[in-house]
Amino acid sequence: MEKWDQDYRDLVVPAFIEFSGNRQGEFQFGTVHGWLDWRAGERDGSGAAEFSWEGEDDDDRGSGRGWAVVDGELMRGKIFVHLGEDSTFSARRESGVRVHGDVTRVSQP
Repeated sequence: MEKWDQDYRDLVVPAFIEFSGNRQGEFQFGTVHGWLDWRAGERDGSGAAEFSWEGEDDDDRGSGRGWAVVDGELMRGKIFVHLGEDSTFSARRESGVRVHGDVTRVSQP
């Protein structure tokens, strides 16, 4: 992530973002933890996921939006915190996790 260093991203758990086949998902980096509501879309000619999220930012309620594009083993995207910061991110698919199936989970490289 461009805005937050590795120590912060992995402060509570190793940073991750997960997309489920039921258009839901979850992510966490640092003290920001959220649940996704995503839809398939297109960005720059590639398949993408556009999402909104609700959750917690430290101990306060948090929400926002974002997008992600998968290119092989790598996912890149951008996450926005409502009335807060935003950051691009890149993540690598965890070993043994399928992209086309029930869940896609990727972790910060």
